[in-house]
Amino acid sequence: MSAYNKMIVAIDLTEEAPQVLLKAKAMSEAHNATLVLVHVVEPVGYAYGGDIPMDLTELQDQLDKAAREQLSAYGDQYGVDKVNQIVTVGRPESEIHRLVKEQEADLVIVGSHGRKGFQLLLGSTANGVLHGTECDVLAIRIR
Repeated sequence: MSAYNKMIVAIDLTEEAPQVLLKAKAMSEAHNATLVLVHVVEPVGYAYGGDIPMDLTELQDQLDKAAREQLSAYGDQYGVDKVNQIVTVGRPESEIHRLVKEQEADLVIVGSHGRKGFQLLLGSTANGVLHGTECDVLAIRIR
């Protein structure tokens, strides 16, 4: 019996995502675990503080569609079933915490840039996921 049965790998769809996906795939194979790909699209209103008096629905829909297409491409490339590809909208840490419970995951894999100084004080998604999740978290160092 493996220590891990279901792993959530949270990726940001940048050019660095494959570094995280390669190691996540290897971990899932080593543990014979199900891999769930997750990308969280932050609400467009967050970026503008909600101060812009216009409807951002169309822009949000475009971002969501692009994220689904990119996640699907990664899913195909790394052999992850469509049912285990999740794009959701919200704050990354909160959505990942929610999905850990919903998916009954026992490991979350995230990429980390290893920030230092002022950026460290502001926190990172990896740090936010670590503090508040109910399962193990593996941070993959992005180079």
